[in-house]
Amino acid sequence: MRLGLALGYWGRGPDPDRLGLVLEAERLGYHSVWTSEAWGSDAFTPLTWIAAHTSRIRLGTAVAQMAARTPTATAMHALTLDHLSGGRVMLGLGLSGPQVVEGWYGRPFPASPLTATREYVDVVRQVLRREGPVVHEGRYHSHPYTGPDGTGLGRPLKAITHPLRPGLPVLLGAEGPKNIAQTARIADGWLPLYWSPLRPGVYEESLAPLAGRTGDFVIAPMVRAAVCDDIARGLLPVKTMLGFYIGGMGHTSRNFHADLMARMGYEEEARRVQRLFAEGRREEAVHAVPDAFADEISLVGPRARIAERLELWRTTPATDLLVTSPDPATLRTLAELVL
Repeated sequence: MRLGLALGYWGRGPDPDRLGLVLEAERLGYHSVWTSEAWGSDAFTPLTWIAAHTSRIRLGTAVAQMAARTPTATAMHALTLDHLSGGRVMLGLGLSGPQVVEGWYGRPFPASPLTATREYVDVVRQVLRREGPVVHEGRYHSHPYTGPDGTGLGRPLKAITHPLRPGLPVLLGAEGPKNIAQTARIADGWLPLYWSPLRPGVYEESLAPLAGRTGDFVIAPMVRAAVCDDIARGLLPVKTMLGFYIGGMGHTSRNFHADLMARMGYEEEARRVQRLFAEGRREEAVHAVPDAFADEISLVGPRARIAERLELWRTTPATDLLVTSPDPATLRTLAELVL
């Protein structure tokens, strides 16, 4: 099992300690570092900064939002940074949800998310393979553009720059069962948001397409980690994150994060968190997140407890753990236990 460092996205501004954390992770032998984007900092610029200060650690987006860029623009970002970093990029993509796509990016959320994702990945791969001009006649992506409001002058193009790695890995952040199954068919890896080693059956059917695949497939869940004696206190950041995602990252009528929590056996609790958050009772929403749920998707507690729980994670199909922690001591402990 490999370790990655998940930095997420910025809050009000950049954290001055993040680069030091990355350098420590690289020194410890972490395989990768990952950045995210929501509606503030983007995913690619921090990775470029990190690439300039590191030499070995892989650089991943978890995730770059598809609505933020055309697939050709995303492919340009990835191939450019791959050259500058010496072939270290892992391109993680996600569709996000209606609130973000329509509220922030000002675009309609696709009626068929699976089709939109499949088309996006196809165009990205065409750019990276550079076997010919990019040609795609899809429901959501058309290259060249042939819509009624176009000039009709567009022509198929292929990247001027030769990609360093035509097989640059493309991973997808997927939560719904059908989306995960499609990810297993078309991507090089999957970035689960919540993963519990206590519930192996939650994703078993969705991952069935992997049985017919050859080659490596990355499964890299994010894991909040904290080496501490006070477990309840250590779980509070996990519950805060869950309260925001389940309550605030989506509408009460359509929230993929809440739906996933429900499928993992906490439906009543998920709906209560949503309701409290929607009513503006955010602190109550955080405390309404069950400790049991927060605990099973994270690694929190004394070193011996974390070592014991890691054995459960080793029995799952997970290939990487993307650790979310601002604490260098926690990163060192996990490196000692895993690497």
